[in-house]
Amino acid sequence: MEVTFRNNVRRTGLGKKIFIFFVVFLLLIAAGFTMAYFQFNNLMEPAADRGEAVDKVITVPHGASLEKISEILYTEGLIKSKLAFRIYAMYRHLDSRLQAGEYNLSAGLSTPEIITKLTKGKSASFSFTIPEGYTVRQIADKLAEKKLVDRDRFLELAAHGKFNYDFLQGLPEGPNRLEGYLFPNTYQVTRKTGEEEIINMMLRQFAKEMQASNFASLAANHGLTLHEAVTLASIVEREAQKDEERPKVAAVFLNRLKKGWKLESCATIQYILGEPKARLLEKDLLIESPYNTYKYVGLPPGPIASPGRPSMDAAVTPADVDYLFFVVSDDGRHIFSRSLQEHNKNKAIYLNRLKSGQ
Repeated sequence: MEVTFRNNVRRTGLGKKIFIFFVVFLLLIAAGFTMAYFQFNNLMEPAADRGEAVDKVITVPHGASLEKISEILYTEGLIKSKLAFRIYAMYRHLDSRLQAGEYNLSAGLSTPEIITKLTKGKSASFSFTIPEGYTVRQIADKLAEKKLVDRDRFLELAAHGKFNYDFLQGLPEGPNRLEGYLFPNTYQVTRKTGEEEIINMMLRQFAKEMQASNFASLAANHGLTLHEAVTLASIVEREAQKDEERPKVAAVFLNRLKKGWKLESCATIQYILGEPKARLLEKDLLIESPYNTYKYVGLPPGPIASPGRPSMDAAVTPADVDYLFFVVSDDGRHIFSRSLQEHNKNKAIYLNRLKSGQ
């Protein structure tokens, strides 16, 4: 009996040790899984702070494998782990749904968010802003610089493309045809948008702005055709820097038109020259061109830039003033006058300030 009891005690002690070992083993496994779970979740988090992350355009080539895609994203700093990216994609059965294309992605996105974008296959979108006062050539240069258009094709379409808008009816084809009608604004496009659609977007925006302001009707009140009003607005755009002064600048030019005087706008000379000059010379004012408003009476043949809404409004709702002259001060503001004598006096004051460096 004593031997049996001792054997039972030994067995019981051994069983407890096995049980404790098994429990510890399970706890270690559970702890390992917990640590692995939290570590994996950490690898799913954005690779950078959302507030500081910068968008990047990446290209997923056709036929790219899951491993290749993870390599591209990791190299660009968009994901924390290539392996975690692949495991998640396969676990969610999304590895076969990742699509080739160009994507606008940010390191501020989590791995699941990036994978979701890659399964939708949407092309990256880009925004571009055309400042007020840009010419067609400046617009083409800006878009070409952003690699959104082919510059030559854009200019060719602007000159000869078929665009069905009432305000373009009767305008002759040529490099100046759409001058003034590509409305300055911020636009969203993709690499696939194309030159023709971008031009149409800008023309549609012009039509929208024109209708919203009743532009054509207000122009007629001043004896101007729509094209003449856009031309005047473009001159105001390039002459005035302050929105509050645009109605007075427009009034000066309208008052001169009513008297049959030359507009004598420096902005039209700058347009002829193509490159801006800090100060025009006497010989510049003698250039032979229908756009030379120092040489010919009336408005030039067409706009010299794309006017923004404030300049368009000013052209058809000018200030009720009888000013006929203005000179621009060194701070960009205008000094208006009613007579040549007063104008010459203002010019002398301005020139003296320039000489004295005030």
